[in-house]
Amino acid sequence: MAEKILVTGGGGFLGKALIQQLIARGHTIHTLNRGRYPELEAMGVRCFQGDLADPAIVKEAARDCTTIFHVGAKAGVWGDYADYYKANVIGTQNVLLACRALGIKRLIYTSSPSISFGGTDQEGIDESSPLPSHYVAAYPATKAIAEKLVLAATGPDLATVSLRPHLIWGPGDNHIIPRLLDRARKGRLRLIGEAGKKVDAVYIENAVEAHLCAYDRLQKGSPIDGKVYFITNEEPMPLEDIINSILNSAGLPAVTRRISAGAAYFLGGAFEIFFRLLRLKGEPPLTRFAARQMSTSHWYNTRAARDELGYQPRVSMKEGFQRLRLALQG
Repeated sequence: MAEKILVTGGGGFLGKALIQQLIARGHTIHTLNRGRYPELEAMGVRCFQGDLADPAIVKEAARDCTTIFHVGAKAGVWGDYADYYKANVIGTQNVLLACRALGIKRLIYTSSPSISFGGTDQEGIDESSPLPSHYVAAYPATKAIAEKLVLAATGPDLATVSLRPHLIWGPGDNHIIPRLLDRARKGRLRLIGEAGKKVDAVYIENAVEAHLCAYDRLQKGSPIDGKVYFITNEEPMPLEDIINSILNSAGLPAVTRRISAGAAYFLGGAFEIFFRLLRLKGEPPLTRFAARQMSTSHWYNTRAARDELGYQPRVSMKEGFQRLRLALQG
């Protein structure tokens, strides 16, 4: 049955891919973004331009919708906490306010596995793993608050589910892959810590599929109502293999140079202090959060997503790299 659906952050990598699939299913789409996206307008999407922190524009974008995919967020490893809080926490509060005010019954929230990361290896953990009490970056700290708000809002009038897709990548990525390739081309890319630390990323098509699975199953009282799910490709690989496969897809040589985890964490902290003291624009070459992330394992038990969401990755990592090569090299 066709619905009118709001997708926040529809101009982003995941949001745009999700909108394309929802349109293919026959749904009418609203989206809210800070910028203007003519390509979405050309697809027939009703675009609202504004800030998630503005409750009025959020409510206006959500009017007449029956489901919200809350994908929009401020992502990154660096920046003022207040900016992340405004986008990720206040923005989520405003989405929840719109749900209550307009009688919207379903909310599918895009969270992040980084909220479960406490600085050490994550090997096969599941959704029951407690969240850390402290974060060294504003993004996971504010996303954790937002996820708690969404789950707490689950009740008689609103069904919610929170998805934690890990390192979404693929053709069209405007965040991870461009930065990786830029650093490699400039000779600034280094591996961190011990070799063999496994990471389980998720290809863009699979991340979208998980959101569609949640859409198909989320109802008041359904098994997924009020639940959290890790979403991955279910193919843990050494991080250096993922990085070098992406570089190979772009026709670039593999990176082999490596620095220790301790040295990287120290450098990350030093860069953070330096950038704050001098009020430098841009992002430090390395942060403590990035150093920890790149030197530890991150792979998860996704049985719940399979059993309850019905999620199954359709595109393997190998096929994903082949598609990326075609996109980057033609």
